[in-house]
Amino acid sequence: MASVEHREEDGESEEEVYEVVDLTEYARRHQWWSRVFGSSSGPIAEKHSVATQLVMGGVTGWCAGYLFQRVGKIAATAVGGGFLLLQIANHTGYVQIDWKKVEKDVNKAKKHLKKRADKAAPEISTFIEEATDFIKRNIVLSSGFVGGFFLGIAS
Repeated sequence: MASVEHREEDGESEEEVYEVVDLTEYARRHQWWSRVFGSSSGPIAEKHSVATQLVMGGVTGWCAGYLFQRVGKIAATAVGGGFLLLQIANHTGYVQIDWKKVEKDVNKAKKHLKKRADKAAPEISTFIEEATDFIKRNIVLSSGFVGGFFLGIAS
């Protein structure tokens, strides 16, 4: 599709042609991974050697595992410390907890989460299918990632 604009300056006629681009079609034809990894859109196994895939997976897995370990320790410390402070405050009388109200609110939250989980099930199953397909197509890279992840947690 094209649009034409007419301009007349000093008695001369000038036409400019503009192309209208459909962004959805453009996005389908020019996927982001093609720009990042090259024109081949197949599995990584077709583009890199087994050693390269293991190293790439291992390094990214180690980084993810190391960050997971550090963030996990910080989160566990914060939650445990907060729980400890609340228990001390409750024991010394600074805080009075209405356990009936807590139980009622927890049950209400459970029902709400169950309703939301039932609605989200199709999206989650689609994501799991896509992730499984990726892992099957790139098994060497995925194996390196898992090994690196466990090494990152252990370090």
